[in-house]
Amino acid sequence: MLPPALLSHLLESAPDAMLIVDPAGGILFANAQVSALLGYERSELLGQPIEMLLPERFRGAHVAHRKRYGQSPQLRPMGVNLELYALRNDATEVPVEISLSPIRDGGRLLIAAAIRDVTERKRIQIELVQAREAADRANQAKSRFLATASHDLRQPLQTLALLNGSLARIVQDPTAAEAVAQQTRAIEAMSKLLNALLDISKLESGAVRPDPTDFQVGRLLEDLRGEFASVAASKGLELRVESTPQYAHSDPSLVAAILRNLIANAIKYTPRGGVQLRCLAQERAVHVEVADTGIGIPADQLPYIYDEFFQVGGSNDAARDGYGLGLSIVHRLVTLLGLKLSVRSEPGRGSVFALDLPLGAHRAGAVPAAGPLPLAPSSAASAATACVLLVDDDPGVRSATSMLLRVEGYRVVSAASLAESLQRIQENPAIDLLVTDYHLGGGESGLQVIAAAREALGAQLPAVLLTGDTSSNVRELRADRRLRLASKPINADEFLGLLKSLLTPN
Repeated sequence: MLPPALLSHLLESAPDAMLIVDPAGGILFANAQVSALLGYERSELLGQPIEMLLPERFRGAHVAHRKRYGQSPQLRPMGVNLELYALRNDATEVPVEISLSPIRDGGRLLIAAAIRDVTERKRIQIELVQAREAADRANQAKSRFLATASHDLRQPLQTLALLNGSLARIVQDPTAAEAVAQQTRAIEAMSKLLNALLDISKLESGAVRPDPTDFQVGRLLEDLRGEFASVAASKGLELRVESTPQYAHSDPSLVAAILRNLIANAIKYTPRGGVQLRCLAQERAVHVEVADTGIGIPADQLPYIYDEFFQVGGSNDAARDGYGLGLSIVHRLVTLLGLKLSVRSEPGRGSVFALDLPLGAHRAGAVPAAGPLPLAPSSAASAATACVLLVDDDPGVRSATSMLLRVEGYRVVSAASLAESLQRIQENPAIDLLVTDYHLGGGESGLQVIAAAREALGAQLPAVLLTGDTSSNVRELRADRRLRLASKPINADEFLGLLKSLLTPN
Protein backbone atom coordinates (compact mmCIF):
# COMPACT_ATOMS: atom_id res chain seq x y z
CA MET A 1 0.00 0.00 0.00
CA LEU A 2 1.29 3.46 -0.96
CA PRO A 3 2.23 5.82 1.85
CA PRO A 4 -0.37 8.61 2.30
CA ALA A 5 2.23 11.27 1.46
CA LEU A 6 3.09 9.59 -1.85
CA LEU A 7 -0.60 9.10 -2.70
CA SER A 8 -1.30 12.77 -1.99
CA HIS A 9 1.65 13.76 -4.19
CA LEU A 10 0.37 11.61 -7.07
CA LEU A 11 -3.12 13.14 -6.87
CA GLU A 12 -1.62 16.63 -6.70
CA SER A 13 0.48 15.96 -9.80
CA ALA A 14 -2.40 14.52 -11.88
CA PRO A 15 -3.05 16.39 -15.16
CA ASP A 16 -6.82 16.45 -14.49
CA ALA A 17 -8.72 18.18 -11.70
CA MET A 18 -9.12 15.57 -8.95
CA LEU A 19 -11.67 15.49 -6.11
CA ILE A 20 -12.24 12.93 -3.36
CA VAL A 21 -15.72 12.90 -1.84
CA ASP A 22 -17.04 11.11 1.26
CA PRO A 23 -20.26 9.01 1.31
CA ALA A 24 -22.32 12.09 2.21
CA GLY A 25 -20.97 14.06 -0.74
CA GLY A 26 -18.58 16.22 1.25
CA ILE A 27 -15.33 17.25 -0.47
CA LEU A 28 -12.30 15.75 1.33
CA PHE A 29 -9.58 16.57 -1.20
CA ALA A 30 -9.06 18.88 -4.16
CA ASN A 31 -5.82 19.18 -6.09
CA ALA A 32 -4.34 22.33 -7.61
CA GLN A 33 -5.94 21.59 -11.00
CA VAL A 34 -9.40 22.06 -9.42
CA SER A 35 -8.46 25.59 -8.44
CA ALA A 36 -7.03 26.27 -11.90
CA LEU A 37 -10.16 24.95 -13.63
CA LEU A 38 -12.92 26.28 -11.38
CA GLY A 39 -11.32 29.27 -9.66
CA TYR A 40 -11.89 28.20 -6.05
CA GLU A 41 -9.25 28.23 -3.34
CA ARG A 42 -8.83 24.82 -1.84
CA SER A 43 -9.93 26.10 1.56
CA GLU A 44 -13.26 27.18 -0.01
CA LEU A 45 -14.00 23.60 -1.16
CA LEU A 46 -12.95 21.32 1.71
CA GLY A 47 -15.96 20.15 3.71
CA GLN A 48 -18.45 21.60 1.23
CA PRO A 49 -21.01 19.44 -0.62
CA ILE A 50 -19.95 18.39 -4.12
CA GLU A 51 -23.20 19.85 -5.50
CA MET A 52 -21.77 23.36 -5.05
CA LEU A 53 -19.69 22.69 -8.19
CA LEU A 54 -22.77 21.90 -10.30
CA PRO A 55 -25.14 24.36 -11.98
CA GLU A 56 -28.36 24.77 -9.97
CA ARG A 57 -30.45 22.85 -12.53
CA PHE A 58 -28.45 19.64 -11.98
CA ARG A 59 -28.14 19.59 -8.19
CA GLY A 60 -31.36 17.84 -7.18
CA ALA A 61 -30.88 14.98 -9.64
CA HIS A 62 -27.21 14.65 -8.75
CA VAL A 63 -27.96 13.86 -5.08
CA ALA A 64 -30.06 10.88 -6.18
CA HIS A 65 -27.43 9.76 -8.70
CA ARG A 66 -24.71 9.99 -6.04
CA LYS A 67 -26.67 7.80 -3.63
CA ARG A 68 -27.29 5.16 -6.32
CA TYR A 69 -23.59 5.13 -7.18
CA GLY A 70 -22.79 4.49 -3.51
CA GLN A 71 -24.97 1.36 -3.66
CA SER A 72 -23.13 -0.04 -6.71
CA PRO A 73 -19.74 1.65 -6.95
CA GLN A 74 -17.55 0.90 -9.99
CA LEU A 75 -15.02 2.54 -12.24
CA ARG A 76 -17.03 4.32 -14.95
CA PRO A 77 -17.63 7.63 -16.69
CA MET A 78 -20.29 9.87 -15.24
CA GLY A 79 -23.40 10.84 -17.24
CA VAL A 80 -22.81 8.74 -20.37
CA ASN A 81 -24.35 10.47 -23.42
CA LEU A 82 -25.17 13.55 -21.30
CA GLU A 83 -23.84 17.09 -21.53
CA LEU A 84 -22.00 17.71 -18.23
CA TYR A 85 -21.09 21.14 -16.89
CA ALA A 86 -19.21 22.37 -13.82
CA LEU A 87 -19.85 25.72 -12.13
CA ARG A 88 -16.91 28.09 -11.75
CA ASN A 89 -16.42 30.45 -8.87
CA ASP A 90 -17.40 33.35 -11.16
CA ALA A 91 -20.78 31.63 -11.87
CA THR A 92 -19.81 30.72 -15.43
CA GLU A 93 -20.16 27.14 -16.66
CA VAL A 94 -17.51 24.92 -18.24
CA PRO A 95 -18.26 21.71 -20.21
CA VAL A 96 -16.53 18.78 -18.55
CA GLU A 97 -15.97 15.06 -18.74
CA ILE A 98 -15.94 13.17 -15.40
CA SER A 99 -14.66 9.71 -14.49
CA LEU A 100 -15.64 8.13 -11.15
CA SER A 101 -13.57 5.63 -9.15
CA PRO A 102 -14.50 3.99 -5.81
CA ILE A 103 -11.83 4.06 -3.06
CA ARG A 104 -11.94 1.94 0.09
CA ASP A 105 -10.67 3.66 3.23
CA GLY A 106 -10.97 0.87 5.75
CA GLY A 107 -14.71 0.25 5.98
CA ARG A 108 -15.58 3.60 4.42
CA LEU A 109 -16.35 4.17 0.71
CA LEU A 110 -14.83 7.26 -0.86
CA ILE A 111 -15.33 8.43 -4.42
CA ALA A 112 -12.56 9.88 -6.60
CA ALA A 113 -13.67 12.10 -9.47
CA ALA A 114 -11.35 13.08 -12.33
CA ILE A 115 -12.64 16.21 -14.07
CA ARG A 116 -11.44 17.23 -17.54
CA ASP A 117 -12.20 20.49 -19.33
CA VAL A 118 -13.64 19.66 -22.80
CA THR A 119 -14.24 23.25 -23.92
CA GLU A 120 -11.76 22.94 -26.80
CA ARG A 121 -13.19 19.59 -27.88
CA LYS A 122 -16.72 21.03 -27.85
CA ARG A 123 -15.55 24.01 -29.89
CA ILE A 124 -13.99 21.73 -32.48
CA GLN A 125 -17.12 19.55 -32.59
CA ILE A 126 -19.31 22.61 -33.11
CA GLU A 127 -17.02 23.88 -35.86
CA LEU A 128 -17.09 20.48 -37.54
CA VAL A 129 -20.89 20.40 -37.43
CA GLN A 130 -21.06 23.93 -38.79
CA ALA A 131 -18.54 23.11 -41.51
CA ARG A 132 -20.50 19.99 -42.48
CA GLU A 133 -23.76 21.97 -42.58
CA ALA A 134 -22.08 24.68 -44.67
CA ALA A 135 -20.72 22.02 -47.04
CA ASP A 136 -24.18 20.44 -47.32
CA ARG A 137 -25.70 23.84 -48.09
CA ALA A 138 -22.98 24.51 -50.66
CA ASN A 139 -23.59 21.13 -52.30
CA GLN A 140 -27.33 21.74 -52.37
CA ALA A 141 -26.76 25.18 -53.88
CA LYS A 142 -24.36 23.71 -56.43
CA SER A 143 -26.85 20.98 -57.29
CA ARG A 144 -29.59 23.59 -57.76
CA PHE A 145 -27.25 25.66 -59.92
CA LEU A 146 -26.29 22.65 -62.03
CA ALA A 147 -29.92 21.67 -62.49
CA THR A 148 -30.72 25.22 -63.60
CA ALA A 149 -27.61 25.45 -65.76
CA SER A 150 -28.30 22.06 -67.30
CA HIS A 151 -31.74 23.25 -68.38
CA ASP A 152 -31.14 26.93 -69.10
CA LEU A 153 -27.85 26.51 -70.99
CA ARG A 154 -29.24 23.72 -73.14
CA GLN A 155 -32.35 25.70 -74.09
CA PRO A 156 -30.60 28.30 -76.30
CA LEU A 157 -28.40 25.57 -77.80
CA GLN A 158 -31.54 23.63 -78.62
CA THR A 159 -32.98 26.71 -80.30
CA LEU A 160 -29.79 27.20 -82.33
CA ALA A 161 -29.67 23.55 -83.37
CA LEU A 162 -33.27 23.52 -84.61
CA LEU A 163 -33.06 26.89 -86.35
CA ASN A 164 -29.88 25.72 -88.03
CA GLY A 165 -31.68 22.56 -89.13
CA SER A 166 -34.41 24.69 -90.69
CA LEU A 167 -31.85 26.81 -92.52
CA ALA A 168 -30.10 23.72 -93.85
CA ARG A 169 -33.39 22.67 -95.45
CA ILE A 170 -34.19 26.10 -96.90
CA VAL A 171 -30.99 27.64 -98.26
CA GLN A 172 -30.13 27.06 -101.91
CA ASP A 173 -27.07 29.26 -102.38
CA PRO A 174 -23.84 27.16 -102.13
CA THR A 175 -22.03 29.77 -100.06
CA ALA A 176 -24.93 30.03 -97.61
CA ALA A 177 -25.16 26.24 -97.46
CA GLU A 178 -21.45 26.01 -96.56
CA ALA A 179 -21.94 28.65 -93.85
CA VAL A 180 -24.83 26.64 -92.41
CA ALA A 181 -22.71 23.47 -92.50
CA GLN A 182 -19.90 25.21 -90.58
CA GLN A 183 -22.46 26.56 -88.15
CA THR A 184 -23.76 23.01 -87.65
CA ARG A 185 -20.28 21.81 -86.72
CA ALA A 186 -19.82 24.71 -84.29
CA ILE A 187 -23.17 24.00 -82.57
CA GLU A 188 -22.31 20.31 -82.26
CA ALA A 189 -18.92 21.21 -80.73
CA MET A 190 -20.58 23.54 -78.22
CA SER A 191 -23.10 20.85 -77.32
CA LYS A 192 -20.39 18.26 -76.70
CA LEU A 193 -18.37 20.62 -74.52
CA LEU A 194 -21.40 21.78 -72.53
CA ASN A 195 -22.55 18.21 -71.89
CA ALA A 196 -19.08 17.13 -70.77
CA LEU A 197 -18.58 20.10 -68.45
CA LEU A 198 -22.00 19.66 -66.86
CA ASP A 199 -21.38 15.94 -66.43
CA ILE A 200 -18.08 16.60 -64.64
CA SER A 201 -19.63 19.28 -62.44
CA LYS A 202 -22.47 17.00 -61.42
CA LEU A 203 -20.06 14.21 -60.55
CA GLU A 204 -17.92 16.56 -58.45
CA SER A 205 -20.92 17.98 -56.61
CA GLY A 206 -22.31 14.58 -55.67
CA ALA A 207 -25.48 15.20 -57.65
CA VAL A 208 -25.12 11.83 -59.40
CA ARG A 209 -26.27 8.98 -57.15
CA PRO A 210 -25.68 5.38 -58.29
CA ASP A 211 -28.65 3.02 -58.40
CA PRO A 212 -27.07 -0.46 -58.61
CA THR A 213 -29.09 -3.40 -59.88
CA ASP A 214 -28.53 -6.66 -61.76
CA PHE A 215 -28.47 -6.18 -65.53
CA GLN A 216 -27.56 -8.29 -68.54
CA VAL A 217 -24.25 -7.06 -69.93
CA GLY A 218 -24.94 -8.47 -73.39
CA ARG A 219 -28.08 -6.36 -73.77
CA LEU A 220 -26.10 -3.24 -72.88
CA LEU A 221 -23.37 -4.09 -75.40
CA GLU A 222 -25.90 -4.63 -78.16
CA ASP A 223 -27.43 -1.22 -77.42
CA LEU A 224 -23.95 0.32 -77.72
CA ARG A 225 -23.37 -1.53 -81.00
CA GLY A 226 -26.52 0.05 -82.42
CA GLU A 227 -25.46 3.47 -81.18
CA PHE A 228 -21.90 3.44 -82.56
CA ALA A 229 -22.01 1.18 -85.64
CA SER A 230 -22.78 4.03 -88.03
CA VAL A 231 -20.27 6.34 -86.33
CA ALA A 232 -17.51 3.78 -86.80
CA ALA A 233 -18.60 3.03 -90.36
CA SER A 234 -18.44 6.73 -91.26
CA LYS A 235 -14.68 6.57 -90.53
CA GLY A 236 -14.26 3.30 -92.38
CA LEU A 237 -13.83 1.35 -89.14
CA GLU A 238 -15.25 -2.00 -88.13
CA LEU A 239 -17.05 -2.18 -84.79
CA ARG A 240 -17.12 -5.73 -83.43
CA VAL A 241 -19.02 -6.81 -80.31
CA GLU A 242 -18.44 -10.11 -78.50
CA SER A 243 -21.38 -10.41 -76.13
CA THR A 244 -21.97 -12.42 -72.95
CA PRO A 245 -25.04 -13.86 -71.19
CA GLN A 246 -23.62 -12.85 -67.80
CA TYR A 247 -25.34 -10.43 -65.44
CA ALA A 248 -23.42 -7.68 -63.65
CA HIS A 249 -24.39 -5.73 -60.53
CA SER A 250 -23.92 -1.98 -60.85
CA ASP A 251 -25.74 1.07 -62.18
CA PRO A 252 -26.44 0.16 -65.82
CA SER A 253 -26.94 3.77 -66.94
CA LEU A 254 -23.61 4.89 -65.47
CA VAL A 255 -21.80 1.79 -66.76
CA ALA A 256 -23.23 2.60 -70.20
CA ALA A 257 -21.86 6.14 -69.85
CA ILE A 258 -18.40 4.74 -69.06
CA LEU A 259 -18.41 2.40 -72.05
CA ARG A 260 -19.92 5.06 -74.29
CA ASN A 261 -17.03 7.42 -73.55
CA LEU A 262 -14.45 4.64 -74.01
CA ILE A 263 -15.94 3.61 -77.37
CA ALA A 264 -16.17 7.20 -78.59
CA ASN A 265 -12.55 7.75 -77.54
CA ALA A 266 -11.44 4.57 -79.31
CA ILE A 267 -13.17 5.60 -82.54
CA LYS A 268 -11.72 9.09 -82.25
CA TYR A 269 -8.11 7.86 -82.03
CA THR A 270 -8.36 5.02 -84.56
CA PRO A 271 -7.66 6.15 -88.13
CA ARG A 272 -7.88 2.64 -89.62
CA GLY A 273 -8.74 -0.88 -88.57
CA GLY A 274 -11.46 -1.21 -85.99
CA VAL A 275 -12.78 -1.15 -82.44
CA GLN A 276 -13.72 -4.26 -80.51
CA LEU A 277 -16.03 -4.53 -77.50
CA ARG A 278 -15.54 -7.90 -75.82
CA CYS A 279 -16.41 -9.67 -72.57
CA LEU A 280 -14.73 -12.32 -70.48
CA ALA A 281 -16.49 -13.98 -67.55
CA GLN A 282 -14.23 -14.26 -64.53
CA GLU A 283 -14.76 -15.83 -61.11
CA ARG A 284 -16.10 -12.70 -59.45
CA ALA A 285 -16.44 -10.18 -62.25
CA VAL A 286 -17.51 -9.54 -65.81
CA HIS A 287 -14.40 -8.29 -67.60
CA VAL A 288 -15.34 -5.84 -70.38
CA GLU A 289 -12.68 -4.60 -72.79
CA VAL A 290 -12.75 -1.79 -75.35
CA ALA A 291 -9.86 -2.48 -77.74
CA ASP A 292 -8.79 -0.48 -80.77
CA THR A 293 -6.13 -0.51 -83.47
CA GLY A 294 -5.51 3.21 -83.10
CA ILE A 295 -2.53 5.45 -82.52
CA GLY A 296 -1.90 4.15 -79.00
CA ILE A 297 -0.68 6.06 -75.96
CA PRO A 298 3.00 6.61 -75.13
CA ALA A 299 4.00 5.23 -71.73
CA ASP A 300 4.99 8.66 -70.44
CA GLN A 301 1.47 10.00 -71.18
CA LEU A 302 -0.53 7.20 -69.54
CA PRO A 303 -0.50 8.85 -66.06
CA TYR A 304 -2.22 11.95 -67.50
CA ILE A 305 -4.97 10.50 -69.71
CA TYR A 306 -7.68 11.07 -67.06
CA ASP A 307 -6.81 14.76 -66.60
CA GLU A 308 -9.29 17.34 -67.88
CA PHE A 309 -8.56 18.65 -71.39
CA PHE A 310 -5.63 16.27 -71.89
CA GLN A 311 -5.39 14.80 -75.37
CA VAL A 312 -2.97 12.14 -76.53
CA GLY A 313 -0.17 13.79 -78.46
CA GLY A 314 -0.39 16.96 -76.38
CA SER A 315 -2.60 18.89 -78.76
CA ASN A 316 -4.80 21.56 -77.23
CA ASP A 317 -6.59 22.26 -80.49
CA ALA A 318 -10.26 22.31 -79.51
CA ALA A 319 -11.22 22.14 -83.17
CA ARG A 320 -10.34 18.45 -83.07
CA ASP A 321 -13.08 15.95 -82.34
CA GLY A 322 -13.34 16.39 -78.59
CA TYR A 323 -11.93 18.32 -75.68
CA GLY A 324 -10.15 15.65 -73.66
CA LEU A 325 -12.98 15.35 -71.14
CA GLY A 326 -14.31 11.88 -71.93
CA LEU A 327 -11.71 9.94 -69.94
CA SER A 328 -11.97 12.42 -67.06
CA ILE A 329 -15.69 11.63 -66.86
CA VAL A 330 -14.88 7.90 -67.09
CA HIS A 331 -12.44 8.15 -64.18
CA ARG A 332 -15.01 9.92 -61.99
CA LEU A 333 -17.74 7.42 -62.82
CA VAL A 334 -15.45 4.46 -62.14
CA THR A 335 -14.54 5.96 -58.76
CA LEU A 336 -18.20 6.68 -57.95
CA LEU A 337 -19.21 3.08 -58.71
CA GLY A 338 -16.16 1.55 -56.99
CA LEU A 339 -15.10 -0.29 -60.15
CA LYS A 340 -11.68 -1.25 -61.48
CA LEU A 341 -10.45 0.23 -64.77
CA SER A 342 -7.09 -0.57 -66.32
CA VAL A 343 -5.39 0.34 -69.60
CA ARG A 344 -2.61 -1.09 -71.68
CA SER A 345 -1.39 0.57 -74.83
CA GLU A 346 1.38 0.55 -77.40
CA PRO A 347 2.05 3.50 -79.72
CA GLY A 348 1.09 2.65 -83.28
CA ARG A 349 -0.67 -0.59 -82.29
CA GLY A 350 -3.67 0.56 -80.26
CA SER A 351 -5.07 0.56 -76.74
CA VAL A 352 -7.19 -1.68 -74.54
CA PHE A 353 -9.31 -0.27 -71.69
CA ALA A 354 -10.56 -3.00 -69.34
CA LEU A 355 -13.47 -2.54 -66.93
CA ASP A 356 -14.31 -5.11 -64.23
CA LEU A 357 -17.97 -5.26 -63.17
CA PRO A 358 -19.16 -7.23 -60.11
CA LEU A 359 -21.09 -10.35 -61.03
CA GLY A 360 -24.84 -10.18 -60.66
CA ALA A 361 -27.28 -13.02 -60.13
CA HIS A 362 -27.22 -15.20 -63.24
CA ARG A 363 -30.81 -15.99 -64.15
CA ALA A 364 -30.79 -18.65 -66.84
CA GLY A 365 -33.44 -18.02 -69.45
CA ALA A 366 -34.46 -14.70 -67.92
CA VAL A 367 -35.95 -12.14 -70.23
CA PRO A 368 -33.86 -8.93 -70.26
CA ALA A 369 -35.56 -5.84 -68.93
CA ALA A 370 -37.27 -3.88 -71.66
CA GLY A 371 -35.50 -0.75 -72.78
CA PRO A 372 -36.08 1.79 -75.54
CA LEU A 373 -36.87 0.01 -78.78
CA PRO A 374 -34.62 0.54 -81.80
CA LEU A 375 -35.76 3.19 -84.21
CA ALA A 376 -37.67 2.00 -87.23
CA PRO A 377 -36.47 3.04 -90.69
CA SER A 378 -37.48 6.62 -91.39
CA SER A 379 -40.20 7.45 -93.84
CA ALA A 380 -40.97 10.97 -94.99
CA ALA A 381 -44.40 10.05 -96.34
CA SER A 382 -46.22 10.63 -93.07
CA ALA A 383 -44.87 14.16 -92.60
CA ALA A 384 -47.22 15.63 -95.20
CA THR A 385 -50.34 14.77 -93.23
CA ALA A 386 -49.19 14.37 -89.61
CA CYS A 387 -50.30 16.89 -86.99
CA VAL A 388 -47.90 17.49 -84.09
CA LEU A 389 -48.84 18.94 -80.71
CA LEU A 390 -45.75 20.78 -79.48
CA VAL A 391 -45.55 21.69 -75.77
CA ASP A 392 -42.70 23.84 -74.43
CA ASP A 393 -42.76 26.77 -72.02
CA ASP A 394 -39.71 28.41 -73.64
CA PRO A 395 -40.95 30.66 -76.49
CA GLY A 396 -37.63 30.51 -78.34
CA VAL A 397 -37.42 26.73 -78.35
CA ARG A 398 -41.12 26.46 -79.19
CA SER A 399 -40.77 28.82 -82.14
CA ALA A 400 -37.62 27.14 -83.48
CA THR A 401 -39.14 23.67 -83.18
CA SER A 402 -42.35 24.80 -84.91
CA MET A 403 -40.36 26.31 -87.77
CA LEU A 404 -38.35 23.11 -88.32
CA LEU A 405 -41.46 20.93 -88.24
CA ARG A 406 -43.33 23.15 -90.70
CA VAL A 407 -40.32 23.26 -93.05
CA GLU A 408 -40.33 19.45 -92.95
CA GLY A 409 -44.04 19.41 -93.83
CA TYR A 410 -45.74 18.77 -90.50
CA ARG A 411 -48.82 20.61 -89.30
CA VAL A 412 -48.11 22.07 -85.85
CA VAL A 413 -50.23 23.23 -82.93
CA SER A 414 -48.29 24.52 -79.95
CA ALA A 415 -48.86 25.09 -76.24
CA ALA A 416 -46.88 26.29 -73.22
CA SER A 417 -48.63 24.43 -70.38
CA LEU A 418 -50.77 21.45 -69.45
CA ALA A 419 -54.00 23.48 -69.52
CA GLU A 420 -53.14 25.01 -72.89
CA SER A 421 -52.31 21.54 -74.22
CA LEU A 422 -55.75 20.24 -73.28
CA GLN A 423 -57.33 23.27 -74.95
CA ARG A 424 -55.37 22.59 -78.17
CA ILE A 425 -56.48 18.94 -78.07
CA GLN A 426 -60.13 20.02 -77.86
CA GLU A 427 -59.60 22.36 -80.85
CA ASN A 428 -57.56 19.79 -82.83
CA PRO A 429 -58.66 16.24 -81.94
CA ALA A 430 -56.84 14.76 -84.97
CA ILE A 431 -53.36 15.01 -83.37
CA ASP A 432 -50.97 12.29 -84.56
CA LEU A 433 -47.91 12.94 -82.38
CA LEU A 434 -46.99 14.75 -79.17
CA VAL A 435 -43.64 16.48 -78.59
CA THR A 436 -43.19 17.90 -75.08
CA ASP A 437 -40.46 19.31 -72.88
CA TYR A 438 -39.91 17.46 -69.60
CA HIS A 439 -39.74 20.49 -67.28
CA LEU A 440 -42.55 22.98 -67.81
CA GLY A 441 -43.46 26.11 -65.89
CA GLY A 442 -45.34 26.05 -62.61
CA GLY A 443 -43.88 22.70 -61.59
CA GLU A 444 -45.66 20.86 -64.41
CA SER A 445 -43.93 18.10 -66.32
CA GLY A 446 -44.09 16.60 -69.77
CA LEU A 447 -45.13 13.30 -68.21
CA GLN A 448 -48.33 14.95 -67.01
CA VAL A 449 -48.93 16.28 -70.52
CA ILE A 450 -48.39 12.83 -72.05
CA ALA A 451 -50.75 11.17 -69.55
CA ALA A 452 -53.48 13.79 -70.11
CA ALA A 453 -53.11 13.71 -73.90
CA ARG A 454 -53.28 9.92 -74.01
CA GLU A 455 -56.36 9.96 -71.80
CA ALA A 456 -58.01 12.34 -74.24
CA LEU A 457 -56.74 10.90 -77.54
CA GLY A 458 -55.98 7.27 -76.76
CA ALA A 459 -53.20 5.33 -75.07
CA GLN A 460 -51.43 4.67 -78.38
CA LEU A 461 -50.60 8.34 -78.97
CA PRO A 462 -46.87 8.43 -79.83
CA ALA A 463 -44.79 10.98 -77.92
CA VAL A 464 -41.30 12.43 -77.74
CA LEU A 465 -40.11 13.69 -74.35
CA LEU A 466 -37.32 16.27 -74.65
CA THR A 467 -35.21 17.16 -71.64
CA GLY A 468 -32.07 19.02 -70.64
CA ASP A 469 -32.12 17.23 -67.29
CA THR A 470 -29.54 14.44 -66.89
CA SER A 471 -30.36 13.60 -63.28
CA SER A 472 -31.02 10.07 -62.04
CA ASN A 473 -34.78 10.80 -62.04
CA VAL A 474 -34.73 11.19 -65.81
CA ARG A 475 -32.34 8.28 -66.31
CA GLU A 476 -34.81 6.05 -64.51
CA LEU A 477 -37.69 6.90 -66.86
CA ARG A 478 -38.46 3.87 -68.98
CA ALA A 479 -39.54 4.55 -72.54
CA ASP A 480 -42.59 2.57 -73.70
CA ARG A 481 -43.19 1.35 -77.25
CA ARG A 482 -44.76 4.67 -78.22
CA LEU A 483 -42.40 7.00 -76.35
CA ARG A 484 -38.91 8.26 -77.12
CA LEU A 485 -36.69 10.13 -74.66
CA ALA A 486 -34.30 12.69 -76.16
CA SER A 487 -31.67 14.82 -74.42
CA LYS A 488 -31.22 18.46 -75.30
CA PRO A 489 -29.59 19.77 -77.32
CA ILE A 490 -30.65 17.38 -80.08
CA ASN A 491 -29.76 18.15 -83.70
CA ALA A 492 -32.46 18.52 -86.31
CA ASP A 493 -31.78 15.28 -88.18
CA GLU A 494 -31.86 13.16 -85.04
CA PHE A 495 -35.00 14.89 -83.81
CA LEU A 496 -36.84 14.41 -87.11
CA GLY A 497 -35.67 10.79 -87.17
CA LEU A 498 -37.35 10.19 -83.82
CA LEU A 499 -40.62 11.61 -85.08
CA LYS A 500 -40.55 9.58 -88.29
CA SER A 501 -39.78 6.38 -86.41
CA LEU A 502 -42.85 6.84 -84.24
CA LEU A 503 -45.10 7.61 -87.22
CA THR A 504 -43.83 4.71 -89.34
CA PRO A 505 -46.07 1.62 -89.03
CA ASN A 506 -44.26 -1.34 -87.44
